[in-house]
Amino acid sequence: MQTKPVLSCDQTQHILAAAKAYALQNDWKVSIAITDDGGHLLGMVRLDGAAPMTAGLASAKANMAAIGRKETLIFEEMINQGRTAFLSAPNLGGMLEGGLPILFDGHVIGGIGVSGVKSSDDAKIAQAGLAALTDKA
Repeated sequence: MQTKPVLSCDQTQHILAAAKAYALQNDWKVSIAITDDGGHLLGMVRLDGAAPMTAGLASAKANMAAIGRKETLIFEEMINQGRTAFLSAPNLGGMLEGGLPILFDGHVIGGIGVSGVKSSDDAKIAQAGLAALTDKA
């Protein structure tokens, strides 16, 4: 039987809090979502003033980062470079920058997705959340 690490509720909340703090420090109105390794939502926050659509986009980015096992920017760039047929793959969404896989000991244990500001800034917020995981591992 193989074993693997998983995100705890406390770790999920810790990552969300760090990402939220970074967004608030920059006065960015965003939604932040965290999923498990199967792309299932573990936690989410939509900051005051964030557009309603950001909640769905953040969740989709987190899902794609988790099940795709790579940052969503890679999928966005692949499509932008002409591999548009990838858009027809079933059950895929959130293929925009701002989603990162959550890694621990070489395992993808989840995904974090952010939506609401410029995509590169969404990614910075996600990175701030991931940086907090090492504090809580």
